[in-house]
Amino acid sequence: MKSHNLLIIALLTAFTFNVTAQTNESNMKTKVNKTEDEWVEELGEEKFYILRECGTEPPFTGKYYKHDEKGSYNCAGCGAMLFSSTSKYDSGSGWPSFYESIDKTAIKEIEDNSLGMSRVEIKCASCDGHLGHVFPDGPAPTGMRYCVNSASLDFKK
Repeated sequence: MKSHNLLIIALLTAFTFNVTAQTNESNMKTKVNKTEDEWVEELGEEKFYILRECGTEPPFTGKYYKHDEKGSYNCAGCGAMLFSSTSKYDSGSGWPSFYESIDKTAIKEIEDNSLGMSRVEIKCASCDGHLGHVFPDGPAPTGMRYCVNSASLDFKK
């Protein structure tokens, strides 16, 4: 009887480990790795400047600033889903603004102390593309303002 119980425990442990490993593997983001030349060729100059060199487009000029169609805003570098139109709002900042991301693991937050300011940079977790910054001055329900460059986004209806 003891050996029977030990066999059942061993089988359950192996099954649990296998399911956990598969679940964790499927939840992991696929990292996109390209050379600088590949990025330039694929993105063009403006998107390369924003996504790969952490540039910023001038305020009130991006194609998604006053955009109000229903759909998702995806990373222009790799296509990862980042934001939903349901969380988009007009912050008056001059850039598309969202109060939350679709999936918290889709966005990386990095301390940014450049330009004499303390901010939090946001990047795509899949391709490390620079998106913009996040600030704690947004509307309910999160109180956050993801301030994003239009050039770092593609829209899907």
